[in-house]
Amino acid sequence: MATAGRERDSGDGAAAGGREVTLLTREGCGGCDAAWERLDLVCKEFGIAASAVDVDAAAARRPELRAEFGDRLPVVLLDGREHSYWEVDEERLRADLAR
Repeated sequence: MATAGRERDSGDGAAAGGREVTLLTREGCGGCDAAWERLDLVCKEFGIAASAVDVDAAAARRPELRAEFGDRLPVVLLDGREHSYWEVDEERLRADLAR
């Protein structure tokens, strides 16, 4: 999966607006690019810069990501917790970000 133009995982905490939205991905993941496009659009509505983390590339420092989520990618994390997987639940994400 190409990551050009995407925010990278920095481990620095919450993004703008106090919310952190992360897409867990894997190189070659068929649905990850489509999920990123949808996620990026929703996050931009709220002024949030989403990040993308390749669970395989991050495995050396964060092996728990691949262990927990690696079999159901893409996964959307909202504030570090699983929000949706396989696709972006846009309606629910918008509602949760509006809170």
